[in-house]
Amino acid sequence: MNLLLLHPEQLVTPERARVTGRQLQHLHQIHGANTGDSLRVGLRDSTMGMGRIEHLDAHEATLAIELYEAPPAPLPLTLILALPRPKMLRRIIQSVVSMGVKHLVLVNSYRVEKSYWQTPWLQPESLAEQIALGLEQGRDTGWPTILQRNRFKPFVEDELAAITTGSRRLIAHPGSVGACPQGLDEPVSLCIGPEGGFIPYEVELIREQGFSPVHLGARILRTETFVPAVLGRLFDITNG
Repeated sequence: MNLLLLHPEQLVTPERARVTGRQLQHLHQIHGANTGDSLRVGLRDSTMGMGRIEHLDAHEATLAIELYEAPPAPLPLTLILALPRPKMLRRIIQSVVSMGVKHLVLVNSYRVEKSYWQTPWLQPESLAEQIALGLEQGRDTGWPTILQRNRFKPFVEDELAAITTGSRRLIAHPGSVGACPQGLDEPVSLCIGPEGGFIPYEVELIREQGFSPVHLGARILRTETFVPAVLGRLFDITNG
């Protein structure tokens, strides 16, 4: 936890916050925190700063906080991702959120098993937990939007063009002629398929919406490896 992400309901006053649950456990077990210690804090969808622990016990912690710093700029990306396997889903959400993605759409595909859409990890409270973990990792406070679209063709034909207007539209597809661009400084919309990729019909449907197929090289990577790799290349993201 590189940032203690506070929610408005945790504020006792504008200068004081109360922490319980997972965050309190992290303070005890990972930080080995003590009364008087200082740590980086941020308020959801607001500013960041420092907090000093005024009180700490097994049940709660109280912090005096001072917020004065803007969060990092969001990544100018709309990521359209075929729903991955549930055990990958949590890691991918944490990863992309920590990298600054604010617009994520989880979509269906022929190669996405129907059972994936029944996972409890798609429930709002589970997604919120993974989002919080990603923001804490990336020292960010901007809460992202995650949409779920389990009907591929209606989404592509009726929504995809509208939500990607004004951006450079790319679809990651193995065997494409064009290499993935690098170091972009413009809005991008990127479609990434499931393990095994989109089927040809799906690729063509997406291309009809103005998307250009690109590749990241000859190797076929797992989704959880490919996603951060392609985002890092597109925007020259390095671990600061």
